[in-house]
Amino acid sequence: MNGKRWIALGIAALLLLVSVSFQFVSTIATGNFEGMFEAGDEPWEEHIVEDGSELGRIAVIDLEGVIQDTGTDQGLFSGGYNHREFLYMLERAGENNDIEGIIINVNTPGGGVVESAEIHDRIVEIQEEQGKPVYVTMGNQAASGGYYVAAPADRIIAHPATITGSIGVIMQNINITELADDLGVDFTTIQSGPYKDIMSATREMTDDEEEILQSIIDEFYDDFVTVIDNGRDNLTEQEVRELGDGRIYSGTQAHDVGLVDDLGTLANAIDIMKEEYGLEGSQVVRFEPTFRFNQFLGVTARNLVVSDMELLGINKLLTEPNAPRAMYLYTE
Repeated sequence: MNGKRWIALGIAALLLLVSVSFQFVSTIATGNFEGMFEAGDEPWEEHIVEDGSELGRIAVIDLEGVIQDTGTDQGLFSGGYNHREFLYMLERAGENNDIEGIIINVNTPGGGVVESAEIHDRIVEIQEEQGKPVYVTMGNQAASGGYYVAAPADRIIAHPATITGSIGVIMQNINITELADDLGVDFTTIQSGPYKDIMSATREMTDDEEEILQSIIDEFYDDFVTVIDNGRDNLTEQEVRELGDGRIYSGTQAHDVGLVDDLGTLANAIDIMKEEYGLEGSQVVRFEPTFRFNQFLGVTARNLVVSDMELLGINKLLTEPNAPRAMYLYTE
C-alpha cells in the first residue's frame, strides 16, 4: 500500500475520532450547543421549489442511491440513501393535509426486494387511503427496484436518456474453491442440515440447491410482474413478462413500449400535475434531510477517501453481509 493510501486511511481514522468526540460532547452539552449537532423534531425540512399558495401544495421527495436498509445509524461514511428516513418523509407527505400531490424523483439502480416492496406499499397506501396522486420522475437511472417502486405511480415521467427497465431478480455469489486449492486453504463446516450452507463460496452448488434458489427467484419475479401488471393498466401480464426479461431500456424506448407515460423532467412533471389536478399557483416544496454535523463529517470523509476505500475493498467488507441476497438491482 503506497503512501497516499496510508495518508487517506489516516485522515479517515482522524475524522472517525473527531466524530466520536463530538457525539460524546453533544450528549452532555446543553442549550444551543446541543442543537448544533442534533436534528430537530423532524429528520427533514422543506425547501421551496416554486412559490405559491400554501393550500394544496405539491411535495417533491428524492429517492437516490441503492435502495437498501442499513439501519438508522449508517456510520462515518453515511450520506447516501436512508431507507427509514425516506419512508418517514413519504408517510408524512401523505398525512399532511396541505399537500395535495407527491412527486418522487427517482435516481437508483434498484436494491433490496423487501425495501422496494415497502416503498411500493407506502405509495399504494397514500393513493388509496389519502386519495393523493403520486407521480414518479426518473433521473439517470430508475432500474429494477427503481422501476418496481415507480410501477404504482399515477404517472411516470422519464428523461429520454434515463436507464430503466432491468425488470427481474438477481442473486449472486462467488466460488473460491480453485483459488483456495491453489493457496492450500482448507475449509471445515459444521452444519445442522444439508442445505444450511447453501450458496457457499467454498464449494460447488448442487442441482438441488440451485432448484431451491431458483424457486425463490421465480417467486420474487412473479411478484415483480404482478406489481407492474397492477400498476400499468396499459400492459397485460404477458406483455410485462415479455418486456421483463432483464434488459434495460432508455427513457425513449420505455415510453415506446408503455413502461413510462411521458418524456420530460421534474419541471415537466410539476406542470402536468398542476394542470391535471387543478393545482395551478400552488407552492411546490422539496423534502430534504435535515443537516446533521456527523453526516457532514461522513460526507467529507467519503470525498477524501472513497476511491481508496473501494480500491482496498474495505467498504464492501463493512457494508455487505456474507450471505447472498435476492435483489431487484441493475448491475453494470
